[in-house]
Parts: sequence; C-alpha cells; structure tokens
Amino acid sequence: MIGVLAVGDVVGRPGRRALAWHLPRLRAERALDVVVVNAENAASGSGITPKVHREIRALGVDVITMGDHAFKRREGIPLFDEEPTLLRPANWPTAAPGHGRTVVTTAAGVRVGVVHLQGRVFMGPADDLLEAADREVDACRAEADVVLVDIHAEATSEKIALSWHLDGRVALLFGTHTHVPTADATIRPQGLGYITDCGMTGPYEGVIGRSATAVLAKMRTGVHHPFEVAEGDVRLGAVWAEVDPARGVTTRIEGLWLPVSEAAESEGGA
Repeated sequence: MIGVLAVGDVVGRPGRRALAWHLPRLRAERALDVVVVNAENAASGSGITPKVHREIRALGVDVITMGDHAFKRREGIPLFDEEPTLLRPANWPTAAPGHGRTVVTTAAGVRVGVVHLQGRVFMGPADDLLEAADREVDACRAEADVVLVDIHAEATSEKIALSWHLDGRVALLFGTHTHVPTADATIRPQGLGYITDCGMTGPYEGVIGRSATAVLAKMRTGVHHPFEVAEGDVRLGAVWAEVDPARGVTTRIEGLWLPVSEAAESEGGA
C-alpha cells in the first residue's frame, strides 16, 4: 500500500504556513509516499512565482497542480515548460505553456501518474472534459501503476459525473477550486477514491481566502477593491487515501480539515 495526500488550493502565505506546519506531521502519522498540492492561489492569492514554487517543492511536495489562475504571474509562466512536476490543466489549448500530466516514482519504486483537468461549467474556455480525461488517463496508465486526477472545477455535478466516468481506471479523483471542503469522501464500486472538494488550505476567516471587508465593499458598491488575502482561522484542507498499487485502487479514504496552531498562525504575513 502507498499513502497519498492531495492538498486543496493553497492561498497566500497563510496557506503556505499551513502546508509547512502540517506536512511533516502528516508524513509521520500517515506514512505518506506521494504528496500532490494545488497551488494556483499560492502567490499572494493568485498564481505562482519561482520563489513560491521552490518553497513548496522544498517541503517534499511531489507534484504541484494549478487551475484557472495558473498564468496570473508572468514571472511564473516559464516554470510550466521548465518543471515537469508543475501542471496546468490538460484540456487547455495545446499552445499553452506546460503540460497536464506527469509521472513520479515513490521511494519504493511505485510509478504514480498525475493528471490535471479543468471543468467547463462556470469556468473559462477548456476542451471537452471527458475526451481529455480519456486521453490523459490512458497515457498515464501506460506508464504508471497508479493514476491520480485533480479536477479543478466549479460545478459539483461535473466533478461527480467525472468520478463515475473514470471509476475502474483511476485510483483517486479529488476536486479543487471552490475552497470549501465537502463531506463526501467515498470509494466508488470499482475502487476510485473520490472527494468533490478538498477545501482550501488557507485562512477561513474571510471569503474563500480573501478579506471579507474588501469583498463586501465590492458587492455593495460595484467598485473594485483589491482582494487582500485574509488572515484568521488558518486550516489545511486535503484528502488522504491508502492506495493499492497492485490493483490501482483506493482501499481507504479520509477528508482532512486541520487547524494550524496559534503559534504558527501568529507569524503573520499574506
């Protein structure tokens, strides 16, 4: 068996603090072999930079997935062609920088493929989700013992439908993007572990990671206000799964929503 941890949207410095705080503890407690982190909000709330990428990778993160904010930081765009374990959605235009799948190998020699996809409902333009899922998953299965999928999508129905479509071919399908953890971690009949959304890794004392004051001002006036990263009630949102690499299925799954200690939270920063 291998232990897999998939971490939901890391938001700003509070989210990075939560990741740094919890990851060593979870490695010890959960015997983690593979860690996948969605970091599309990691750089001050939107996108990624070379510095933030190095910081997250230095924690022992194996694969970083992104989403609709992947290219928000121009200084981070070259990373997508340079770093094989930094993924943007596979169903984006083929001319986009980077790629949407990768394969990493655990210390025990298990080959783990990771596919990153973006939903189409209430999201930006993206190619056919099911067609892309078939193409990318089949390519991973040809190279890997286990396949994991990050579906970065707004609509819960779209994520759920994809889980049924991929049951029997993927070990774990985890949702990201909405920043709200769901209580539906389950295992489909043919062994696919599933959760609709891991939840945000960041400050919950705000509006999906941003200052409530700024968001309410924009809602009330229609005038744009910079949406600073919030600060309080910092938590890690993730899903843990025990995966059987011989069969490529999940045998146990648990959603995690873990607070950060007051000492770590008091370090401050955005």
